[in-house]
Amino acid sequence: WCLCGLSFPTRQVLCLSAFLALPLARAEPIRYSVAEEAESGSLVGKLAEDAGLTPPQLSARRARLLSEDGRQHLRLDRGSGRLLVAGRLDREELCAHSATCMLPFELLLSDPLQFFRVEVTLNDVNDHSPVFPEVRDTFKIPETSETGSRFPLERARDLDIGSNSIQAYRISPQNADFSVSYGSRSEDDKYLELVLEKPLDREEQAEMSFSVIAEDGGSPPRSGTTQVKIVILDANDNAPMFTKHVYIAKVLENMPEGSVILTVLATDQDDAGVNGEIYYEIIEAMEQSDSAFLIDPRTGQIKITNPLDFEEAETHELGVRATDGGGLSAICKVLVEVVDVNDNAPELAVSSFSSPLPENTVPGTVVALFTVRDRDSGANGKISCALDDQLFFSLRPAYKNYYELVTVSALDRERTARYVLGVTAADAGSPPLTSTHTFTVDISDVNDNAPVFNQTSYTMYVRENNAPTVFVGAVSAADADVGLNAKVTYSLAPVPAAERPSCSCISVNSENGHVFVLRPLDYERLRQSEVTVSASDAGSPPLRANVTVRLVVLDENDNAPLVLYPAQDGSAASSELVPVSAEPGYLVTKVVAVDADSGQNSWLSYHLLRATEPGLFSVAVQSGEVRLKRPVTERDSAKHKLLVLVRDNGKPPLSATAALSALLLKDFSDVRLPHGSPPTDEQGDSLTTYLIIALVFVSLLFLISSALFVARKVCKSKELKAAHVLSGAHNLHSGLADAAAAGTLPRAYCYEISLTTGSGNSEFQFLKPILPSLPAQHCATGQGPQEQEQDFPCVPVSTEDVTPDNAGTLSARHLNALTFN
Repeated sequence: WCLCGLSFPTRQVLCLSAFLALPLARAEPIRYSVAEEAESGSLVGKLAEDAGLTPPQLSARRARLLSEDGRQHLRLDRGSGRLLVAGRLDREELCAHSATCMLPFELLLSDPLQFFRVEVTLNDVNDHSPVFPEVRDTFKIPETSETGSRFPLERARDLDIGSNSIQAYRISPQNADFSVSYGSRSEDDKYLELVLEKPLDREEQAEMSFSVIAEDGGSPPRSGTTQVKIVILDANDNAPMFTKHVYIAKVLENMPEGSVILTVLATDQDDAGVNGEIYYEIIEAMEQSDSAFLIDPRTGQIKITNPLDFEEAETHELGVRATDGGGLSAICKVLVEVVDVNDNAPELAVSSFSSPLPENTVPGTVVALFTVRDRDSGANGKISCALDDQLFFSLRPAYKNYYELVTVSALDRERTARYVLGVTAADAGSPPLTSTHTFTVDISDVNDNAPVFNQTSYTMYVRENNAPTVFVGAVSAADADVGLNAKVTYSLAPVPAAERPSCSCISVNSENGHVFVLRPLDYERLRQSEVTVSASDAGSPPLRANVTVRLVVLDENDNAPLVLYPAQDGSAASSELVPVSAEPGYLVTKVVAVDADSGQNSWLSYHLLRATEPGLFSVAVQSGEVRLKRPVTERDSAKHKLLVLVRDNGKPPLSATAALSALLLKDFSDVRLPHGSPPTDEQGDSLTTYLIIALVFVSLLFLISSALFVARKVCKSKELKAAHVLSGAHNLHSGLADAAAAGTLPRAYCYEISLTTGSGNSEFQFLKPILPSLPAQHCATGQGPQEQEQDFPCVPVSTEDVTPDNAGTLSARHLNALTFN
């Protein structure tokens, strides 16, 4: 809180903490009394003790004194809790002629805000002497005046009150001709008169002088003196007489100057000659030396010479003397009552004001404390206050003419950062006068808003093989708060060990949210990665928000096609068997390749790069199938080598080559199985069936023979086994071996092997569903012409490879285990 004495000559500010409600002021005020003119620093009372507080509490709660007029006549010593006189105290200056003089003020405490009403009565001391309006006064009295005649004398004034005011009058030196009489006809009609004690004789004494002394009741007493001169006249028997002892006039305070407010009238029975002429004059009191009134000496009309102000003086008391031409006079009193008009607008004085106000202030918090007053009286001084904005703030009466400006609902700086509140004070006059005070309440920020990302998620792209620390994008978050509460910093949110990201290569700039990839990436190893970016403000405690950032790696054409078939492992190219009777479009083989890249970079196309006979074969661009382009002719070579180019669709494109060979055969019986060339699975399954049947037949024969000739049969069977010859075409050995290894024979073949015991010849019969069977080729074990005519040499089979269990039939899979000599 900031307590501001806006009406003080010197602005004072005191900061207090916010509170929910103002406690009621103490029901009975704390009362003290002090004598006027007490020295500065004089003790008035032990305020802290009487308020139930300790001196440390006064300091901790920042105690201070507040007075309505803003003047500090008293001060509070926080160290001791004593109330002391701050400066000169003059009761007559502060309270004029009031019977009691009281200095009211409030003791204001903070944390929480609390009032204590304090009233200090200012006791009068006899510091003023009685004073007569005139230092000298002259009376003209006819010598024919009767004993007991009274002659009015303007009484003295004493600013003190009570026993310190005027108590008695006396004549000095003692005079046997006159005495003084004083008293009150009514509460407002006090008089002082000279009384004639014995007849006058002008011939004996024409004039006389003496002093009239006014004495107060102080200790010691004070007195005032006026000199009275008596002139004894001859032949003026009657003094003037006013029609009233007291004239009362009610005058509006806004009456213009020169207006007649009252006419006094005095008569004289000596209406003939000079003795009947009456002249009027105003006898002014000391405190009214600058009179606002003027009397016409001939007519007795009293006029206003200066503006009247009800707030300065509610009544004016005048003394009017009427004197005839013979010197006789009379005195009357004129009371002018000033009637209040509504000429003063209400005044609003701020005692405390809090700005800025935290936005998390709870409803009911006091924002400002102020007082209102109107110097007018009656209905003109009745004040009502109204607040323009009743949605977030309201006014609440506190104590006497104090009002509180309090919050009534929650505040939000992000919606409204400043409230301009107008408090209007209006009196009940006609027409009413108003005054307006503006409170500008700034709302200070608290960290109640977390950062908000401008997207719910982010997707960023980077091409593989990127440069280190490449910029890939930025995240952005805004905070509706201000200052440090709105300063956003970015970081990668920690993740549990079980959820560690696949890539720790992402970094984010803490200041601007720029996202970088720290090292080169490989699309084939990492295609995308997700991280969580946290945006945190600098508030206390900080608030944060998270967002998912997805990094997508874009493929580059950095991988050449890989040929899977035919295998390109550095060995001899595989041979594909092609019958010479095959028609155009015959599928020779298919080149199979893959590309580790994706998208267009992995789209492969196949092209025949080189061939022994370019016009004989064609390669499908999309599938890689190698087919006959035209029928085979006799001029075509039996063996062809092909080189197929496999190219991707990248920019620039990458490529690979596949080398393969094709063997043109009239009949597949011409070929011979090579070493270690297993037939295909389909061929092996068919051949196994025939071998099992043959093996069973041979086994039966073997059992019968072994029953008759056991020892001999065993020896003969070894010799017979050594004579067996397994022949095959050498070209078939190479072709079938490669084809069996790759599994790419264009057709399914069935092989049947017949072995006879005594002929010395071996026969292979190859069957396939499309082509007719080729005639079997025979070869002898000896050195004969038939052997020389064969294109392929015969290879004898060792008898050690034939046992009684497998002598009947050999499966195609067993061919790979045979030992050729």
